[in-house]
Amino acid sequence: MISTRTIRPATAADAERICAIYNHYVATTTISFEEEPVAPADMVLRIAGVAEANLPWLVMCEDDKLIGYAYATKWRVRAAYRFAVESSVYVDPDYAGKAAGTALYEALLTELRRRGLHLVIGGIAQPNEASVRLHERLGFRKVAHFSEVGLKFGRWIDVGYWQLKLEDMQGPR
Repeated sequence: MISTRTIRPATAADAERICAIYNHYVATTTISFEEEPVAPADMVLRIAGVAEANLPWLVMCEDDKLIGYAYATKWRVRAAYRFAVESSVYVDPDYAGKAAGTALYEALLTELRRRGLHLVIGGIAQPNEASVRLHERLGFRKVAHFSEVGLKFGRWIDVGYWQLKLEDMQGPR
């Protein structure tokens, strides 16, 4: 039997499954700097906050199972930053390395372009070669590296930043 993958906007009903994916990374990796599991009710608020900012939160389903998600948040709150966003992509560990992350990220970038955004920034806790490869394969380039900005599991973690220009915008909108 051939599985079918679909990508669609996230809803509040997805919060529990999103938490199941995300909380794995919270509990076992330094990919997320959160230290406590996120409750579904809190995830509902996060999904709503992204929507209120007129930004996308997408989920990927394989058949009927949610296997990953991607979203964008404002880079900074000042008005001049309104065309720059920070991206996040998480995939169920059972589906890692099976093109789900790439497909989700490509769909997110398409949606960001459609919305007239100019720049996407990806922050990557180091080391994370898989995420670096994903970003660079999609055209991101490294622009910054901050040493020891997070402390998790008793060790200091560096964060690198990669960016991708979505369009060459000339002047104000």
